[in-house]
Amino acid sequence: MKPVISIIMGSTSDLPVMEKAAKFFDEMEVPFEINALSAHRTPERVEAFAKGAKERGIKVIIAAAGMAAHLPGVIASMTPIPVIGVPIDASLDGMDALLAIVQMPPGIPVATVGINGSLNAGILALQMIATGDEALYNKLVAYKENLKGKIEKANEDLSKIQFKFKTN
Repeated sequence: MKPVISIIMGSTSDLPVMEKAAKFFDEMEVPFEINALSAHRTPERVEAFAKGAKERGIKVIIAAAGMAAHLPGVIASMTPIPVIGVPIDASLDGMDALLAIVQMPPGIPVATVGINGSLNAGILALQMIATGDEALYNKLVAYKENLKGKIEKANEDLSKIQFKFKTN
């Protein structure tokens, strides 16, 4: 298998957050890779990764970072491959990371999901790839239909709960 998506995190301490994207890719049967790279501690490795991603078959990069949160932007500055940034709640409730990732200069876009939102990053990455892959598109349609079913089931369960003044 050759990976088509790369999950990059600044540190393995981000793995509990990024695991949601990895589990989603497993569920969708999409090959991915996962690595730790630091924009500050291993800048040469970040550059080699970003500049070599296309040749390795990577179509979308998901980059997670907390605190200074430069990793997604640094990667985006070195490749035309789409980069999705996941701000990690490492300090200041993740707001510092969110603002660092979302405020990119013109010409260096980073799609940004919510704080600790790796599942949405995974879904967005597959939606990007699925524009040219009918089988993957159909998997995403089925996934989203399943989400509707979960809400319907939740309402069934809520209908069974009794309160003195509950009207439904």
